[in-house]
Amino acid sequence: MDEITAGRARWQARYDASRVRDGEFTTLSGLEVEPVYGPAAPDPRFERIGWPGEFPFTRGLYATGYRGKPWTIRQFAGFGNARQTNERYKMILSAGGGGLSVAFDMPTLMGRDSDDPRALGEVGHCGVAIDSAADMDELFEGIPLGDVTTSMTISGPAIPIFCMYLVAAERQGVPIGSLDGTLQTDIFKEYIAQKEWLFPPNPHLRLIGDLMEFCAAEIPAYKPLSVSGYHIREAGSTAAQELAFTLADGFGYVELGLSRGLDVDRFAPGLSFFFDAHIDFFEEIAKFRAARRIWARWMRDVYGAKSEKAQWLRFHTQTAGVSLTAQQPDNNIVRTAVEALAAVLGGTNSLHTNALDEVLALPSAKAAEIALRTQQVIMEETEVANVVDPLGGSWYVEALTDRLEAEAEAIFTKIREMGTDGTMTSGILRGIEDGWFMSEIAEAAFDYQRKLEKGEKKIVGVNCHTGTVEEPLEILRISHEVEVEQKRVLAERRATRDQAAVDVALARMIEAARSDANMIGPILEACRAEATLGEICGALRDEWGDYMEPPRF
Repeated sequence: MDEITAGRARWQARYDASRVRDGEFTTLSGLEVEPVYGPAAPDPRFERIGWPGEFPFTRGLYATGYRGKPWTIRQFAGFGNARQTNERYKMILSAGGGGLSVAFDMPTLMGRDSDDPRALGEVGHCGVAIDSAADMDELFEGIPLGDVTTSMTISGPAIPIFCMYLVAAERQGVPIGSLDGTLQTDIFKEYIAQKEWLFPPNPHLRLIGDLMEFCAAEIPAYKPLSVSGYHIREAGSTAAQELAFTLADGFGYVELGLSRGLDVDRFAPGLSFFFDAHIDFFEEIAKFRAARRIWARWMRDVYGAKSEKAQWLRFHTQTAGVSLTAQQPDNNIVRTAVEALAAVLGGTNSLHTNALDEVLALPSAKAAEIALRTQQVIMEETEVANVVDPLGGSWYVEALTDRLEAEAEAIFTKIREMGTDGTMTSGILRGIEDGWFMSEIAEAAFDYQRKLEKGEKKIVGVNCHTGTVEEPLEILRISHEVEVEQKRVLAERRATRDQAAVDVALARMIEAARSDANMIGPILEACRAEATLGEICGALRDEWGDYMEPPRF
């Protein structure tokens, strides 16, 4: 039996053993389609392409693809205070959203309370304001946390925010061991691209290691790390740089887990990824396929992962915010649809679609609904979920997949060579210290901008087809009263809590920080006592110091 026939038989056995959703798997005209397609004769490329559901997972993690389960519609939302965002979440869930993704405001992302002088004018403006566990209670009021998967896009103060989420679950009566969701936590990409860190790298890595240990022992379904390429791409990187820098960061976290004595086959399934879906349709599809293949090979061959789940790269995708334009913003609906389709054809596990007005402000309810319906049209009307990896075997897509993989491998080599001990972690830390990542992204962004200004690259409504009859958009504006009320409530909570319990909990947290103890428990106790985010992060800043980015010219 040749390898093609044997491979198809293996795939068929996996498919037959899997659950397939009810549905009519036909074209719009009624033609039946097979679950997967492959070559009829031996093909020398096929070892690198393979069948869905088996190593190297180029074509997807599951034999059934979306015939088994469609991707999760996980819309990113957060604005104003917890009550306002709670209302938006209930709208998303009632309209067919499958999971929640929390956007936090800038003070929260920086570990500051809403009444911190540096928070002035920023409260509730780019996400929801969360000051304590009481805000988290209100954020999820009426939404059973045991029944919904929740992603939280925050890295610097991720651990205290996560502990507030656990407290909210406890107060709902939900056992924390049953929770399912994802915490971003990815501090490497903050130093590389987004710039929302609190401390020097080593204390952050210590906290992440503690979180990995805690989740592996206490919350097995929860993903404590979502390694983010999204912000790297939004900062101006190329697709190959996004792919390579993101996976390198992931390898760094694998090395962190191994350094803690954790079993790679146990903790690696708790790592997930977050990618950008940009406007170059085929390049994005190839990027997602290459990511799965690279991750599987490195996990098996470099880090010794034996189980398939430990070799899987599971990822969430968000359409490219940087591709949206303030000019002719209705065109953003088209851009988002194209990008979302690329994510789906690339095999994303969950997806957020940007709203047409996000380039100007937080999304209005109407724009948020259009973004949600964009996914639902793709899922329900286009029939693209009927076949696994429908572009697999395309000469163009396979060539792009190979090219991106080769470029990523060259970057991995460069990163490891920058380090002192051959590990990816050492190279990443040296690259951060030297400003190498920042320089590489800046060069890529400059090159693209130069091509735009020369007209070599086109953006409709910006440097071509600029005439329009479009009317100005009505955008969502956050009232100053949100900040006033948030500060009032925060002051009231401070006045009515048990201050002695807060002081004791913060002191125990610092005592743990000065030892080798796992810090999740002490931070959790501080959150139960209603210590605020700013108090927790401020105490740790006093202990560990701030971090200043090195200048790069």
